[in-house]
Amino acid sequence: MAFSLGGSEGEDDAAPMSEINVTPFVDVMLVLLIIFMVAAPMMTAGVPVDLPRSGAPRVATPAPPLVLTVTREGAVFIGDERVEEAALPERLAALKAANPDIAVHVRGDRVEPYGEVLRVMGRVATAGIQRVSLIAEAESGAGRAR
Repeated sequence: MAFSLGGSEGEDDAAPMSEINVTPFVDVMLVLLIIFMVAAPMMTAGVPVDLPRSGAPRVATPAPPLVLTVTREGAVFIGDERVEEAALPERLAALKAANPDIAVHVRGDRVEPYGEVLRVMGRVATAGIQRVSLIAEAESGAGRAR
């Protein structure tokens, strides 16, 4: 691809070639492509095993968690519905009766005092729900010096 058949009058024979020879590059890329095409099926297969058959029902995907929100004003919401804090344990107990594996994610506004959010989490525990998590936003620019 990159050779010259001589020059015209006035050209210097010792001038460097200005074309790039891509033939070795293409050869290397084709070899790598073949290697990856052969190796890829081996990586996904793992150890070959003849699995037994089962009549058991498939495991259901877990239901999405119930989101409990504590606003800046101290109001409590289950999803988009406002609930009085005193009525919260009864509402959560009813939801737990409908779904025993219910999980609750608590979202508390950052200016709401920690004790207020913790009190709401206590109401969740009073309802008998064991799977409770706090939701927070990921900090942008993690690792910055402050």
